[in-house]
Amino acid sequence: MDTPRPGWQPPRFWRAAQLLARLVVALFARLEVSGDVPAHLRRGPLILAANHISPFDPIVLGAACRARGVSPRFMATGGLFRTPGLGALMRHAGHLRVDRGSSAVRRALDDAAAAVTAGSVVLVYPEGRIGLDPGMWPERGKTGTARLAMACDAPVVPVAQWGSHEVLPYRAPRGMLRALGRALVRRPVIRVRFGAPLHLADLSPAASGAARRGTDRIIDAITDTLAPLRPDEPDRPRHVDPGRPVDTSRVHRRASSTGAAPADRRPTEEGQG
Repeated sequence: MDTPRPGWQPPRFWRAAQLLARLVVALFARLEVSGDVPAHLRRGPLILAANHISPFDPIVLGAACRARGVSPRFMATGGLFRTPGLGALMRHAGHLRVDRGSSAVRRALDDAAAAVTAGSVVLVYPEGRIGLDPGMWPERGKTGTARLAMACDAPVVPVAQWGSHEVLPYRAPRGMLRALGRALVRRPVIRVRFGAPLHLADLSPAASGAARRGTDRIIDAITDTLAPLRPDEPDRPRHVDPGRPVDTSRVHRRASSTGAAPADRRPTEEGQG
């Protein structure tokens, strides 16, 4: 019988920060976490793939992962690492820097692959930005998450969240104090759901179009995981952030079961259960 490989051990500082995140979320909202991460995957190797709807998302996801006994390493924009003080804390916590729009993006993927291979749980936003889909459904993803999963032969757990956009606006810190004051009074519900693990082992990294097919599977899985969290908001969110732009150029359309013309991006009835 093989001896289990020890996974990456999160620093105590990061575990304490996750506890603080739970307290911060509880101050401004009511957090509901559903679904789970299988026990044998909680220490990695594992990729968590989450939708991105608000600047408040990292705090929400840190809190939700704490509730499920997971301490992931976030792939985060390089600007955070350049912030005095915060950058040092993020490096100490083991998070991974992504300098979007530069040649260093490839290095970020290599760093993430090394982390997952070594036994880490890495959390990724496959959309690569806060989504700008008109209905706030997951938009067409970047291929990095699928390429990471195929390179490491690691499972992907889709993570869906809904409600964090009612706490912090898209353009934060602009309008942040007013939004936080409103959240203190209203304390909106934020829901996070962990979906079933997704495996891309049937896709060959060298095959043409494999990264795109894998990416579409991941976005479909996040969409299906999100649907039960917003059953009464199937088309448009009730809460509209006037500062959030809309971009229809990356609307995700689910591939049909026959492989023919793309179908609507909305979940199928089977995916809503």
